[in-house]
Amino acid sequence: MNMVKVLDRGASLGLLRTNRQISALIAVWVLSMVSLPIQRWLFGDSILVFAVSVSVVCQLVAVLVVVRSVWRLRRTLVMASGVAVLGWLVEFVGSSTGFPFGSYHYTELLQPQIAKVPVLIPLAWLMMLPCAWAVTTVLIGKQRSPVLFAFVTALVFTAWDLFLDPQMVVWGFWVWENPVGYFGIPWVNFLGWILSSFVITLLIRPGHLTARPLLLIYGITWALESIGLAVFWGLPGPAGVGFVVMGSIVALTVYKLRVA
Repeated sequence: MNMVKVLDRGASLGLLRTNRQISALIAVWVLSMVSLPIQRWLFGDSILVFAVSVSVVCQLVAVLVVVRSVWRLRRTLVMASGVAVLGWLVEFVGSSTGFPFGSYHYTELLQPQIAKVPVLIPLAWLMMLPCAWAVTTVLIGKQRSPVLFAFVTALVFTAWDLFLDPQMVVWGFWVWENPVGYFGIPWVNFLGWILSSFVITLLIRPGHLTARPLLLIYGITWALESIGLAVFWGLPGPAGVGFVVMGSIVALTVYKLRVA
């Protein structure tokens, strides 16, 4: 009995340390996001690439640590490598052929690049897709259909791009050959996001991901993007649309958690 108590206490302390690590990592990521306009004000636009890269890495580390807290290490590594490789492949095909996003190309700003695709881009897929899985887990409840899970994930994930694409284009990270549609972003781009994230989720088959901190990261992303685009980056249109669409997903997730 004493041994059981010791093991239980050790497990509790380990969980406490993990929760503290996760909280610290999320705080560092939020700080990196909040400091973006400050860094730009101090150092000019030249600092944006470095600052964005740091922010992506901070969020990615936080997300992977959260996933590792509920999955085994091997499963976490397989998922991470799978999403990164598939994300790069989707972007390579997309920027080379125009399918499925429309015709676009990356500029030389984001480095390093593999076959003209910045390494940071598949890492950005990896930092947000698990958050979309967690949100979807809450939204669909005990529904076990992989197709439904992948489809809802695709919608939840693509809502983020309502903020992202206009912001990154303004910053000159990539260029559309036909800049029409949604604030200069072709509508087909969002269909491409839905299709790509749907297929990647089906291939990875993450199943239900019950990790509450991922929900927090998704919600914080919505709040920071809404404020950032509206107040600091001069993009009130995308800020408003993203606030409503992604915010509706956040609100529905909170509601589902409360009534569960």
